[in-house]
Amino acid sequence: MYRLGINTGFAVNRYTDPKSWCALVNKCNVNNVQLTADLINPSLPDNIIEQQINQINYWRKEFNIEISSTFTGAFTRLNHLTHPDESIRKYWVDWFKKFADITLELGCNTMGSHFGILTTKDYNDEKINEKRKVEAINLWHDIADYGKKIGLKQILWEPMSVGREFGETIEKCARLQHELNENAPIPFKICLDVDHGDISSNNSDDYDPYKWLESFSQSSPVIHLKQSSTNKSGHWPFTEEYNKTGKIIPEKVLQILKSKKINDVDLILELSFKEREPWDSSIETSLIESSIFWQKHL
Repeated sequence: MYRLGINTGFAVNRYTDPKSWCALVNKCNVNNVQLTADLINPSLPDNIIEQQINQINYWRKEFNIEISSTFTGAFTRLNHLTHPDESIRKYWVDWFKKFADITLELGCNTMGSHFGILTTKDYNDEKINEKRKVEAINLWHDIADYGKKIGLKQILWEPMSVGREFGETIEKCARLQHELNENAPIPFKICLDVDHGDISSNNSDDYDPYKWLESFSQSSPVIHLKQSSTNKSGHWPFTEEYNKTGKIIPEKVLQILKSKKINDVDLILELSFKEREPWDSSIETSLIESSIFWQKHL
């Protein structure tokens, strides 16, 4: 089954209470959500987290919404497990374990994030670069071991677009996917974003969304959708304006999934909007139009 869903990145600092964002998702005629940590950050005090979990669970049930996965978001796009400071890396291990707890309490068994982000200094030092990657794999396995004990089914990681953020080329993504899963307590799967990939690569496949889909759709139970332009400038909605020049065509995406015999995947609209007009005021109409656009093809 191909399940259309919405990532709650659009809601950050705009729709803070669960009733508001659940109501908007419902207006889109969608009942599948990927919940970002920006709406329920594990670093908040326990009593506030409990209140937020109760509210989210209440309103998602009122609107018949399922949280199919949780994910880090715009404000948690940080170095975390590849931070140079060991004490900060340890903090993030605990943070992710708490995020796993929250995930399960929201009726969900899949959690995700980017793999890590290197500082410019560490990225440019080949030995340190490799060391940070190995450290992060071990820390992710520690988190996965905890997740397995509490009932987490899998952990998602998202290939990004620059070397500092990991998985930016098809080759490097495949290598890291293999390394992450070697002796892993639970599976590490890919959250594939059709707008990611290194546009500076000498290999044009590395910034061709359809080559990424062909390479990794069988390892990707979740796919991030947004309209993508030639310069990958970012997270556009599937509205008439952006579809004219965008290169993400539903028929082509679905054709690849069918050719790979993929029959169980979450297609998640991950749309973000600049804090500028007219974008800031167009969120509701853009989400609804994007949802209708994909629903026609599904």
